[in-house]
Amino acid sequence: MRPALPSLNALRAFEAAGRLGSFKEAAAELHVTHGAISQQVRLLEAWLGASLFERHNRRVVLTPAARAYLAEIGPLFDRLAQATARYGLSETVSRTLTVNAPATFTLRWLVPRLERFRVLHPDVEVRIETSNEPVESLKDTHDIVIRGGPDTFYGYAMRPFLEEERLPVCSPALLRRLPLRTPEDMQRHTLLHTSSLPRVWPDWLAQVDLPALTPAAVLTFDHFYLTLQAAVDGMGIAMGPTALVADDLAAGRLVAPFDGPRLPSRSYCTYVADDKADDDVIVLFRSWLEREGEAFASEHEG
Repeated sequence: MRPALPSLNALRAFEAAGRLGSFKEAAAELHVTHGAISQQVRLLEAWLGASLFERHNRRVVLTPAARAYLAEIGPLFDRLAQATARYGLSETVSRTLTVNAPATFTLRWLVPRLERFRVLHPDVEVRIETSNEPVESLKDTHDIVIRGGPDTFYGYAMRPFLEEERLPVCSPALLRRLPLRTPEDMQRHTLLHTSSLPRVWPDWLAQVDLPALTPAAVLTFDHFYLTLQAAVDGMGIAMGPTALVADDLAAGRLVAPFDGPRLPSRSYCTYVADDKADDDVIVLFRSWLEREGEAFASEHEG
């Protein structure tokens, strides 16, 4: 019988971190999070019964024993890559990843960024389906479910990746016709509602001490993406989630007539069944989403 071996993922994390001298750089090379590298190294240390790194500020230094271990296993990874190339096989098996997400989020945030994932991982085919079905009902048909949160579902691992707030938005052409200098001016405008979000306008008007304001008209849509499109087309004012209207604001298709107040909103989270949470491709996509969320937050600070 062959002797027992530690996890290949743990060995890859150790080899990359040891070679690069940094958990952060190892995470970037392997397209996972810093925490995933730390976890895999801890698993390997537990399996070996020995410490592998000494932590020094932002760098990590191999222990003498770990340095010798790395010298042995490093060439093995090189040989594995060479053997894979020699026999015409890719290092990763082509995979299909099924993702279920809300339609408006998919259209306005996920799809414009998805090409970046495809370029990084051309061997992974991502299939997107949109719905608002309960998370638990999608366990057998989807690898990752994106919903608001954070919520807790038995048998699921949840990770947030994108935060947002809500504020009034409208088209520049509408403002030219009917200027909005103060919230009271909204009594001359049409307020755009979504039937599934009945509280957003009353909550915002309460924040500006205008709970009894009566607008000139009200239009209600059954899908949120229709509400936002109506705002782009100059039909009225919508309560826009910052993450989903950022591209329209940047392009000038929408404007935000007031800086505040902003209503807090639920975060976007990934929900994955516990028995799939360690799947390499699922970890890859979740980590990519988290990096995209961090980049979005950094770009739109303040």
